[in-house]
Amino acid sequence: MPDPHEGVLRGEELLALDRQHVWHPYGPMPGRQEPLVVEEAAGVRLRVTGHGELVDGMASWWSAIHGYNHPVLNEAARGQLERMSHVMFGGLTHEPAVRLAKRLVDIAPDGLEHVFLADSGSVSVEVALKMCLQYWRSLGRPGKRRMLTWRGGYHGDTWQPMSVCDPEGGMHGLWAGVLPQQIFADAPPSTYEETYAEQLRELIGRHAHEVAAVVVEPVVQGAGGMRFHSPAYLRVLREACDAHDVLLVFDEIATGFGRTGSLFAAGHAAVIPDVMCVGKALTGGYLTLAATLCTPRVAEGISRGEVPVLAHGPTFMGNPLAAAVACASIDLLLGQDWQAEVERIESGLRDALSEAVDLPGVQDVRVFGAIGVVQLDHEVDMAAATRAAVAEGVWLRPFRDLVYTMPPYITGDEDLARIGRAVCAAAREG
Repeated sequence: MPDPHEGVLRGEELLALDRQHVWHPYGPMPGRQEPLVVEEAAGVRLRVTGHGELVDGMASWWSAIHGYNHPVLNEAARGQLERMSHVMFGGLTHEPAVRLAKRLVDIAPDGLEHVFLADSGSVSVEVALKMCLQYWRSLGRPGKRRMLTWRGGYHGDTWQPMSVCDPEGGMHGLWAGVLPQQIFADAPPSTYEETYAEQLRELIGRHAHEVAAVVVEPVVQGAGGMRFHSPAYLRVLREACDAHDVLLVFDEIATGFGRTGSLFAAGHAAVIPDVMCVGKALTGGYLTLAATLCTPRVAEGISRGEVPVLAHGPTFMGNPLAAAVACASIDLLLGQDWQAEVERIESGLRDALSEAVDLPGVQDVRVFGAIGVVQLDHEVDMAAATRAAVAEGVWLRPFRDLVYTMPPYITGDEDLARIGRAVCAAAREG
């Protein structure tokens, strides 16, 4: 019988080939920091070469909400593999994609009735912005071709999404002067301030003739700075967009599927956008998949135009394997008291991060839903912070001036406490 491990790369050979060939995200080539090697993952633990098991405090960039190697999701993937792993979506359809679209419409804010399946979160934002631009072009108003957003946002690394990320503090400043020039309000305050609300109203009104859509991350700004803001600003945006004939787009890629304590962050304000993007936790971290949902107003507007189709069609659009796992992930989430679990994590993180308040160099500590953030008054020393977290038995991925955690919803109380110790250690050493 052949050895199942024959030909498997291990140890120094694997790392040598990684250094030689693999370009990691947000890093140079060749890399300056040696990555840790993950051998297996189960539950909330990663088995890492040379470090044993590490509790994952990141849920694989916020996607693995059910943890790893979950039997329900494994079975969904195996079952779909036996039928078909992929088939093109142009001119064909299939049950997993249709079932997923219906699931999303059922759980999304009322009025979002049409679903465009995309490859990744960034692509879903590309599709959303294209929808908005084409909507106004179809209605004979091509001058409405700019986007309005607020500073501190992050919407992805592809072209149009980069243009609505923070133009100064974000990671895409390199492309200033090349990207489309969008309109930016100041970053939203954490609490409601009427003067800021008036700034939003005035800015939208002043630029309504050229603005296709307002695009924001509702309630939580993710990779742009892990900031939280009052849900009341979403109502301000909705009212101003309605008053001035502007579309409203919510990027729920990071916040969707319960992360903030509401199934979608829009629910904190009971606001319905014209377009909404979801991704990350959509498949429970198993496969790449995202979706752009829109109202009939947007779809019908595009369909009335000179070009009555949305000219976008990824090769792996509606991938049956990903769609089947996504359906299973949504059912798994909704089949349990996920809100209680998120509240438990929120409480656990508040307790676990409380000691960080008094650490030298800590500027702010904040927790919202299953999100815990320690903000420093200086740039994190990534290598030192990572070593400190790993020494506590936890995997974290700090960035800029932030040490934060977004753990899987299945993380137990003892592991939450361990994550808290690791965040504090990383903040202390980083």
